[in-house]
Amino acid sequence: MLIVLFSLSVSLVALLLLMSVIRKKILPQASVHQRVLSLDASQSAPVVTKKNDGQRKLRDIPFMERVVKPAGEQMAASISRLAPKQLQALIEKRLVMAGKANECTPPQFMVICLLGALSMWLLIFTLVGESNYKLIQRVAFMLIGGILGGLMPVVCLNIMVQKRQAEIARQLPEVLDLLCVSVQAGLSFDAALRKITDRMKGELISECKRLQEDIRMGMVRRTAMKNFASRCEVQDVSLFMTSIIQAERLGTSMSKTLKKQADNIRERRRQFVKAEAMKAPVKIVFPLVMFIFPALFVVTLVPTLLLLIKNL
Repeated sequence: MLIVLFSLSVSLVALLLLMSVIRKKILPQASVHQRVLSLDASQSAPVVTKKNDGQRKLRDIPFMERVVKPAGEQMAASISRLAPKQLQALIEKRLVMAGKANECTPPQFMVICLLGALSMWLLIFTLVGESNYKLIQRVAFMLIGGILGGLMPVVCLNIMVQKRQAEIARQLPEVLDLLCVSVQAGLSFDAALRKITDRMKGELISECKRLQEDIRMGMVRRTAMKNFASRCEVQDVSLFMTSIIQAERLGTSMSKTLKKQADNIRERRRQFVKAEAMKAPVKIVFPLVMFIFPALFVVTLVPTLLLLIKNL
């Protein structure tokens, strides 16, 4: 028994000595060897990556960026040369009012309208091509379809403009109240506006941030405020900017001006909500006639009719 224990202890000591030798001598050399190999690989890697990058250029670029986007840019450039400047200025103004000026340019929007017209032409041609309509009727259908397809982006743009203006008008009273409280607390108009833009979000806040950026870049405050009102095209915003410009020009109290404008715009907003509420009974007539009344007639009259038929 003692011999077995002695042999186990000797083997354990030998194993520990072997592990210490491996840890001190062999492992450091292996790690150094791996580092040398990694350095050699990193030095030889740029040549390979350049070749791979050159080989992967056409394969890795998506089809939209490789073909569709350059074709669209070329079409937009040709349309911008042919289209009148007044039309481009009008489209640019509508894009700014919709908040899409950074996403789409006037030539690109005209390309979208052209693609909509072409797609509608193809759809009408496939639907009417094999029918028994006369040639004049086919031409009329294709003409009407092309006009409708070209006008659909315009309609969508107008809807976006109206939604953005409604959101700005809805958010303006709250922003004015916060401005009034901040200025009365001792902050300047710019500091109060900066505090509000840092803590709030929305279309009006984005326009206020652009106003601050224009003033910071050196634009005259009056011009920046006029541009702010023209980008929004909301009557309350125009009144607010006009009052601020007049207060700065005449040197009147900013807090009193903001308080009056906040009360005025809050009252205008209240009147607008009342007017919309007065329109609700008129707007609900059509859903009542089309959907609710037929269901009521079915529920109330069908059992009576079934009972009369059964008695007869």
